[in-house]
Amino acid sequence: MPSALHLFPLDTITKHHDHDYHQIVIGVDGNAEFEIEGLGGSIAPLSGCIVPANHVHYYEGVGINRHLIMNLPSDAFPLAGQHHEFARLFDAPLFFSLDASLTRYLDFLVQELSHMMDGAPQQLVHHELMATTFLSCLNVRLQPAQELSNGQQRINLASLDRYIQQHLSKRLSVADLARHACLSEAHFTDCFRQQAGVTPYQYLLTKRLRTAQHLLLSTRLPLSEIADQTGFSSQSSLSHAFRRSFGHPPSALRRPTQPTILNNAP
Repeated sequence: MPSALHLFPLDTITKHHDHDYHQIVIGVDGNAEFEIEGLGGSIAPLSGCIVPANHVHYYEGVGINRHLIMNLPSDAFPLAGQHHEFARLFDAPLFFSLDASLTRYLDFLVQELSHMMDGAPQQLVHHELMATTFLSCLNVRLQPAQELSNGQQRINLASLDRYIQQHLSKRLSVADLARHACLSEAHFTDCFRQQAGVTPYQYLLTKRLRTAQHLLLSTRLPLSEIADQTGFSSQSSLSHAFRRSFGHPPSALRRPTQPTILNNAP
């Protein structure tokens, strides 16, 4: 499957799925809500999100909307060969905003897609070249910063842990964590990755899942209530993330004769 670009509205009814290719969603008109395996956020015009392959994501368009969708298989031209470094953009889900230069490039993409004829022989090649240029620009803006020893600010992880625990029932985003640390989202993400060795998303998801695990073992709360208390949009969303991380459904923790299951914690 080659990479492809599409311009269309998102359904205004909440839906969810996953797929075996990476995806980038960018707001052109209107808004949308996304949750990608526990990481929630809003997409407004000139902002977007990265959806790695095989990550369950919930999405819902808000009113009249139009979004640019990039579907990117891992072996497609924009992520293969000399462009293989762009694949690291899909290490984890991420919400981002376009700067002035990328805003102009988005305008160009929208105009190109509006004028292209479906099924034209040159369409797929043109899509892949346009997607490659966008990934190159995004990679430069999101690439990890230099090592902490070169003056990068250290994040107070203890303070951040308290903030996460106090707000775990909310749909926390990386932007929320960055604001708590008084850093821009991009700088916070760079500092966090260098300091903690994982992305903020991975760190937050682990906190949510470990709290859910504790509640499963120490209470008789229904799974829907546990999902609500740990910031997942639904019981289904929690179950997908739990199974992906631990290799078994949440209900397995409440079955007798399962004493070794905790050894699979992330």
